[in-house]
Amino acid sequence: MESLEAALAFGALGQETRLDLLRALLGAGPSGLAAGDVAARLGVPPSTLSFHLRALEQAGLIAATRQGRSLIYAAQVDRLRALLAFLADACCDGDPARCGDLHRLFETHGETARMKPATFNVLFLCTHNSARSIMAEAILNSMPGGQFHAFSAGSAPLQTGPLPEVLAQLRGLGHDVAGLRSKSWDEFTGPGAPRMDFVIALCDTLNLQACPDFEGTHVTAAWPLPDPAKFSGSATERATLLNELYAALHRRLRIFTSLPFGTLDRMALKARIDELAQPLAAGARA
Repeated sequence: MESLEAALAFGALGQETRLDLLRALLGAGPSGLAAGDVAARLGVPPSTLSFHLRALEQAGLIAATRQGRSLIYAAQVDRLRALLAFLADACCDGDPARCGDLHRLFETHGETARMKPATFNVLFLCTHNSARSIMAEAILNSMPGGQFHAFSAGSAPLQTGPLPEVLAQLRGLGHDVAGLRSKSWDEFTGPGAPRMDFVIALCDTLNLQACPDFEGTHVTAAWPLPDPAKFSGSATERATLLNELYAALHRRLRIFTSLPFGTLDRMALKARIDELAQPLAAGARA
């Protein structure tokens, strides 16, 4: 980072409301916050907030992406990292031992960032929440690392619950199915609902535009997959189709969990997730 860029960034931060604003966006992580949510949190009138948002955006410290009618703002962590590096780059003429507490501060923050990655809530949707979304919930929750918390729901959940053959398949593959149930997406709206970072629809009959407002959602995507309830044939043939569906979901979710969430902005991240809707070739399975 050049001195002029750093000066512009520090100039943009030289105001109390902007510091509070940036801290709020950093707390929200890559999901960001809608402008209205930021205004409510800080108790700042929308017109005043727009002025401060524009100043931080011009300095490259935050970026906005449009989601429906809302603008979602997120802190640009790479820009902030470069700003901190600009300060520390010439510290004590490159001798860390002479930097004392300052050197340890940067070292500790870096170590903390590596030890505690961000966690994300992911909601999978299907009309009946009885098969595909149930599979995705079980698969993602079983993946190591604890970085993702998966949920599932439907617009018209099946009253009898998940398909027995789906639960049998998941149980046979070592998944804990005790907590899996068919439920309405209404459970994930309102002030008491967990905030979703990602909402992914798994059936081609579900229109994401018609979904409820899952407040704070970072990215929405659609991965259309065949409905197991419509599988026909013998028990063996149906089991084969279920296994293929499970494998397709597992491959997508393995790639999804390996995306560089900390370095991609919202639009780039959405593009990468949308790509996973396409059939995966053998070379994409790694």
